[in-house]
Amino acid sequence: MDTMPKNYLTSNQSQDEKDIKLLVLDIDGTIAGHSNTLSQTVKEVIAAVQAKGIKVAIATGRMYCSALRFHQEIGSTLPLVAYQGAWIQDPKDNKIHRHLSVSTEIAHQLLEYFEESQWRSLLSVHFYINDQLYVREITKETENYQQRCGVKAIPVGDLRQLLENHQPTKILALCDDSDLIQQLLANLRRRYQPTELYMTTSVATFLEAANTHVNKGNAVRYLAEEILGLESHNVMTIGDNFNDVEMLRYAGISVAMGDAPAEVQAIADWVAPSVELDGAAIAMAKFLLN
Repeated sequence: MDTMPKNYLTSNQSQDEKDIKLLVLDIDGTIAGHSNTLSQTVKEVIAAVQAKGIKVAIATGRMYCSALRFHQEIGSTLPLVAYQGAWIQDPKDNKIHRHLSVSTEIAHQLLEYFEESQWRSLLSVHFYINDQLYVREITKETENYQQRCGVKAIPVGDLRQLLENHQPTKILALCDDSDLIQQLLANLRRRYQPTELYMTTSVATFLEAANTHVNKGNAVRYLAEEILGLESHNVMTIGDNFNDVEMLRYAGISVAMGDAPAEVQAIADWVAPSVELDGAAIAMAKFLLN
């Protein structure tokens, strides 16, 4: 899908006027599709963008250890945004710029809810602590997750024991039934205000919960304003799902992928072709290389 960016229709502002100096990319569904790898086209276009002096960063819901190979493959020199922005770390010196966790009290409450009798057998619950993945048991969904993300889950039986000494960076509930995930999300949003808990979906079968101050928009703002001394109009972001909404709203130029939900596409300046058609590369070339 190729539509004229709505902001450009109203402002007629050229890319030079916007002066993009930072490009932030989501991974899954944006620069990595079914193959779980970056295409040669995407890598070449990212390199061309960097050759123009534009910084490129990753912002993902993935674990830091899972996202690191993408960060390294594109040669990013900025801190890596993981866990929807709950964990920001610079691979150059391993400095952790930001780590925001879910409170012990809310983690206990979420676990109690997910383990209620009507949900327990349907959900795989993941706790992320110190960039490691802990689960009650290895389910089919967890096996698929391990393979996709290149991580090893640690089964511990009762997840409550972890909360005696740790606060999770993120809590994830997985289920093949996307309608059930939406039901759970709606239920939890009635229980918790945005000032208490951040909740989102990165794919239709993932319900993700994090600290209330966590979202990719806040993380991109940190990279742009605190690290680079830029403003929002200097930033371009590309994403494909609800967890990308905040960073799309923040950026001077925002691009949603062709496979993104309609609500996500509606807030973007432009809708690119799908990830399998190298839509992110097309968007980068359109706005940054022309």
